[in-house]
Amino acid sequence: MIERQSPPLHSMAILFRGDAAARRDVTAQNSRFADVFEALAALGIEARPAIYDEAFAGQVREQLLAVDGVLVWVNPIQEGRDRAGLDALLRDVAAKGVWVSAHPDVILKMGTKEVLYRTRSMGWGSDTALYQNAAAMRAELPGRLASGARVIKRNRGNGGQGVWKVEKLPTSSMIRVLDATKEVPEELTLDDFVRRCAEYFENGSVIDQPFQPRLSEGVVRCYMAGDRCAGFGHHKVKALVDTPAARSQAGPRLYTSNADPRFQRLRRLMEDEWTPQLTSLMDIARDDLPAIWDADFMLGPVEAEGSDSYVLGEINVSSVHPYPNEAPVHVARWVADRLQRKR
Repeated sequence: MIERQSPPLHSMAILFRGDAAARRDVTAQNSRFADVFEALAALGIEARPAIYDEAFAGQVREQLLAVDGVLVWVNPIQEGRDRAGLDALLRDVAAKGVWVSAHPDVILKMGTKEVLYRTRSMGWGSDTALYQNAAAMRAELPGRLASGARVIKRNRGNGGQGVWKVEKLPTSSMIRVLDATKEVPEELTLDDFVRRCAEYFENGSVIDQPFQPRLSEGVVRCYMAGDRCAGFGHHKVKALVDTPAARSQAGPRLYTSNADPRFQRLRRLMEDEWTPQLTSLMDIARDDLPAIWDADFMLGPVEAEGSDSYVLGEINVSSVHPYPNEAPVHVARWVADRLQRKR
């Protein structure tokens, strides 16, 4: 006797960029998100790939309207293309009742560099400034450089694009700048640097943070599924580290579960304090938190009781991948809970 399988409780799409060949050939089993598909299936959620490209956006829209929800993995800037068309599509299907994670409006609240300015008063914050235009940056940056090196960040980007370490030279009117995607700094005038950053203001603001001297000790990435920690990553970085000795220590990100004893204080801060504060400050409902997002932390000054402090460097929402091995299970649980309460 053949056992009849129960129908799936919910249907999902997992959306990521690709061409027509990928749309034809990608399956749940051969995609880079196979572990997420498997975790969703274990909870009775039927999920299928939804390959996106502007050339066949209409077909993708019809696919998304036929499911209960969609998980989206698309970078803000990828191969010279932004997300403007995709975000409009996602807002459209969300308005028709499809649960979208992360919703474009949530990304604008927590997934851009401006969140560093908006949350600067929180425990993860630092002396952060926001420039709305190049003139403001030209007028205010010199005063901030007088107290030490700064890090300039364009509002939207990934992979270190539009991120610079800037410092005043002690015996010259020039400044030294280091592009986060390169290893060798340049010396140029402040005016030349501001002109180089002018394009950043075409679609947003520019953030200015103090450079963290302990950056060479590494960056801790806290992965979140909604408001619960889903694991950690830690690695020594090359970006903005301008000495060969420090760069030589850089290595790949090492992933661990949310039970890693080294990061339990950070986990408690993220789950019990900082995520609730973030959602309150940014007016984000708990149910609208992304199914997968992460926060990158640099080590700040050692606190009075001997604990490390943490300084937020950025929040990633648009396309969090790779992630710890345990993360897909946490993502699936968040999705199942969210879809169940949506019914």
